[in-house]
Amino acid sequence: MRRADRLFQLVQLIRGRRLTTAAFLAQRLEVSERTVYRDVADLQHQGVPIEGEAGVGYRLGAGFELPPLMFTQDEASALVAAARMTQSWVDPAMARNIETGLGKILSVLPPAARVSAEALALYAPALGLDDALRTRLQTLREAVQAHQKLRLHYRDVSGDASERTVRPLGCFYWGKVWTLSTWCELRNDFRGFRVDRMEAVEVLDTRFQDEPGKTLADLLRQVKAEAARHKEWAQKPPASTPGPDSEAS
Repeated sequence: MRRADRLFQLVQLIRGRRLTTAAFLAQRLEVSERTVYRDVADLQHQGVPIEGEAGVGYRLGAGFELPPLMFTQDEASALVAAARMTQSWVDPAMARNIETGLGKILSVLPPAARVSAEALALYAPALGLDDALRTRLQTLREAVQAHQKLRLHYRDVSGDASERTVRPLGCFYWGKVWTLSTWCELRNDFRGFRVDRMEAVEVLDTRFQDEPGKTLADLLRQVKAEAARHKEWAQKPPASTPGPDSEAS
């Protein structure tokens, strides 16, 4: 990649995130972190308002705009593929927004690129979610965005029913099912619920504020740490595996 292209990509990556680390930029651009530090310093010297510092992260200051971008033919085809696949597995409002957003993107492409993207022979028939589940998913997604508490009437895999008041944190798609990750006020801990096992969902008038230890970022850090521990145990030789009487069991 030419250095000019790399600098342009660097600005795009920083612009697209609230806070971007040098490690992330180095991985995406396939360069060393030292090269990232040098490129950021050069851009700052040229007047690009990149804020932050090495070891913390970078963000782009307000008011800085790049000229409109033109998608390549391959990028346009990738967007069409992603839109077609996603529309079958999201709620009705999101699916409509995907359709209108894709139309706006295609409308600014050169004619040849637009024809090629629209002719992409990749389709995802709408066989994923039934209408009731789609509507429920929209309710959950909007509650997450509004920081609005929910009351769930839920039946677990054993058939046991429960009622929970939760703080909805995020909706996750696992290939066949959607789950809602929450902070559960009954268990005072993070809990996940399959959307297809929710018998009823009530949106409460109570809104919540992010609190340390109860946010989506905290949940993701916890999951990442647990995955790292499992990986560490899996890589140890059998002789070093702790027995039932050890502190780790």
